[in-house]
Amino acid sequence: MKEASDRYARYTRLKFDRPHPRVLRITLASPLKMGAMDAQMHREASEIWADVDADDSVSVAIITGEGKTFSAGGDLNHERKVCDDYTLRMQAMTEARNLVMGMINCRKPIVGAARGWAVGAGLALLILADVSIASKDAKFSDGHLKIGIASGDHATIVWPLLCGMAKAKYYLMTADTFTGEEAERMNLISMALADEEVEAKAVEVASRLAESAPAALRWTKQTLNHWLRQAAPIFDASLALEFIGMAGPEGKEGIDAFLQKRSPSFGQDTPV
Repeated sequence: MKEASDRYARYTRLKFDRPHPRVLRITLASPLKMGAMDAQMHREASEIWADVDADDSVSVAIITGEGKTFSAGGDLNHERKVCDDYTLRMQAMTEARNLVMGMINCRKPIVGAARGWAVGAGLALLILADVSIASKDAKFSDGHLKIGIASGDHATIVWPLLCGMAKAKYYLMTADTFTGEEAERMNLISMALADEEVEAKAVEVASRLAESAPAALRWTKQTLNHWLRQAAPIFDASLALEFIGMAGPEGKEGIDAFLQKRSPSFGQDTPV
């Protein structure tokens, strides 16, 4: 069996430490502004959960961001390349699926701790955590509609269960920004705290979980997540439509417009 010390050596965009002997803290360490995910980080965020699941020295994982931010989602410069390159597009779609299903199927409980911005795939890492903790003034947005693509990755599989269809439809179709305090109020996350309390609370919760009955804890997560697995066909459809749209005119124009900081022209004249 691979030694725990070697298991994580290949990761370059994730940092690891142990705030408790049986708790692995995973820190998103992006070279980009606002913790945005370059291609390497996106791949690593999709692969880490299989390693956590297989590591017998870990009972609970924490996923958090470096500094004052969590992750502002995918690197749009890379995503624009994905629009035009079929191989890159299929790779990104596979990674997105592995990230979502990897968190759902990982037997170990995951605690998310977010400060600052969490958008797109970054928001997925927080929302799919079994316990999600954020600062009250954290800023969230699904973000997909802002760049002209369907809301894919995590949103359709979990938002309606957490906050209900009315809120899910509003925030996914408008891509509006909302705060951690608002996210807690609509039950999208477990709790919102003062910024300086987030990391300590995540360690406290993870440590308490790590000291509870491990099999009972894992079986509870496994059975609760059958609610999410029932929505797997919905998730797969949304993911496919997201990446179909990325290759189409709205996705390309939307990303180009965002990169150039202008409003896209699609609207009433866009064919349906």
